Amino acid sequence: MKLISLPTRAKPAPHPLGSVLVHNPLVKSPASVKIPAHYARNSWCMLLCLLSAASIASGQASTQPHSFAQFDDLSRRAAIARENDRLDEAASLYRKALSLHPKWAEGWFSLATIEYDLNDYKSASHDFEKVVPLAPREGTALAMLGLCQFELKQDDRALKNLRSGLSLGVATDQQLQPVVLYHEGLLLLRASQFKAASNALGALCKLGVRSDESMEAMGMAVLRTSPINFSAVSTTERNFIQRVGIAACLSTLKKFPDSNQAYAALIQENPDFPNVWYAYGLSLVQQSDIPQAVEQFKKAIEHNPNNVEARLEIAAALYKVDSAAALPYAQQAASLNPRQPFAHYLLGLLLLDTNEFARAIPELEIAAKSFPNESRVFFALGSAYARAGRRQEAASARATFDRLNKRPLSDNQATY
Repeated sequence: MKLISLPTRAKPAPHPLGSVLVHNPLVKSPASVKIPAHYARNSWCMLLCLLSAASIASGQASTQPHSFAQFDDLSRRAAIARENDRLDEAASLYRKALSLHPKWAEGWFSLATIEYDLNDYKSASHDFEKVVPLAPREGTALAMLGLCQFELKQDDRALKNLRSGLSLGVATDQQLQPVVLYHEGLLLLRASQFKAASNALGALCKLGVRSDESMEAMGMAVLRTSPINFSAVSTTERNFIQRVGIAACLSTLKKFPDSNQAYAALIQENPDFPNVWYAYGLSLVQQSDIPQAVEQFKKAIEHNPNNVEARLEIAAALYKVDSAAALPYAQQAASLNPRQPFAHYLLGLLLLDTNEFARAIPELEIAAKSFPNESRVFFALGSAYARAGRRQEAASARATFDRLNKRPLSDNQATY
């Protein structure tokens, strides 16, 4: 089973986000991980009413009276067909109305959500792209575009648009936002961006979503388990991963006694499960219990001597607290995986903090190539250049830092 493949509507499956969608009377037999498009259509269309009215009015001067009357008739009939779930008829009528008024944002949105409901993701994607320039500040259209691209396996574009939609703001009801966060988390898992995935899925926990699928995804994030070939995982292992996800969710909600109890039971049951000690260490970092977190990461290394991520967590936890003690762990991580740019970034920071700025420079230069939009990398690199007396390079790095620091938080943050 591919983690993010979606079943057809022939045999409706329960939505993985549980009761978030089940009790919505507008939803009829939702497919797995599928947003109820007619909800999004109805709620978002209200946001476009003024925009559409202004858009239509602006076109009246060049529209013949009989054409406007025809448009009004087509749009009215399309809305009635849509409200009565005659989706094919509604789509046809919307297309005819849009041929008369191609800047009708509400019409493109309604047509696109109908196509999404009919599993015609290619057409829906095309038509949501028509909405975006007509309503560039509305996040819902971008989020729906991202969901279409998710279905089309256009992962990079899907992730970009889902994040843009969340940033601008999606429908504030408990419908679209959880679905967008869930899909964002799945895409990040598929890209092996486990830290970012745990952040997205942690936001889902804060919304009260605790379905089996979302907890399984959360467990995969903190255990750094790739969804590739996940079908080979046994039922017992999947249950264990779900329970790790529950423990991680409890930690995200700051229910630390419950989380600690859950992790203790998991470790007692299967101490050799890959990265279970590491996951517990992450929870302890959230609790600011650095000494105990370091102990868990060390146990993770005992169970897997080549564990790069546990070494990075120790080094990150001890940075500025005891950078000299942290330094060997970062060096080991960079040696074990020279292609891990975050290891070079962290090693550079620690070398800089222990006054070995000449050795810090090549590490930070590697990091800067991998994280060209991360301002903090260039701040550290500028500091290293300055301390080494390389003034021109220091000024260039600081200028890059100033430029990047004025931009919104980048998706290209230094992480692993």
